[in-house]
Amino acid sequence: MGKDILMIVGDFGEDLEIMVPFQALQMVGHDVDAVCPEKEAEDTIKTAVHDFRGDQTYMESRGHDFALNATMADVTPGEYDALVVPGGRAPEYLRTYDAVLEAVQHFFEEDKPVAALCHGPQILAAADVLDGYEMTSYPACRAECEAAGCSWVDGVVTDRNLVTGQAWPDHPEWLAQFMDLLGDEVSHGDPIAADD
Repeated sequence: MGKDILMIVGDFGEDLEIMVPFQALQMVGHDVDAVCPEKEAEDTIKTAVHDFRGDQTYMESRGHDFALNATMADVTPGEYDALVVPGGRAPEYLRTYDAVLEAVQHFFEEDKPVAALCHGPQILAAADVLDGYEMTSYPACRAECEAAGCSWVDGVVTDRNLVTGQAWPDHPEWLAQFMDLLGDEVSHGDPIAADD
């Protein structure tokens, strides 16, 4: 049975880290509400594409306009079964909204599944929910995650209710581990070709 999932996004969140989980979770039968503070359903956010080309950090270019399908001001976190927090630049300012921090705290207080990717853990650190967790993030966010009390590891990791990954290349394993927490049946092996 599908779950009700809240996804907190904002302008210049990473395009793939918003679009892929939003569509993949819907594809397997979950209802995903994408919200942003100070915006309403049918408003759009601007995404950014972060690419890794051998430089010291990622390169950023303009992504798509992503349409929200719910209004943050109308959200009651208790009505959701799980939370997704994508990365990109959005988390650096989303973490300044009390409503965002309070929503995140609800999912940890109730031990509900949470998936955070890339810079998304900046929001979790600001919500003061990482103490004692083993987790990962985009490597540049490691210091603030560790300052929030976590044990930072290299690679996709699930610890209790929290699944974390470093960036969009982690999607296959990150989404598979999150879907495991949601109770979906997921294959972790090589994909089976259509003619097999």
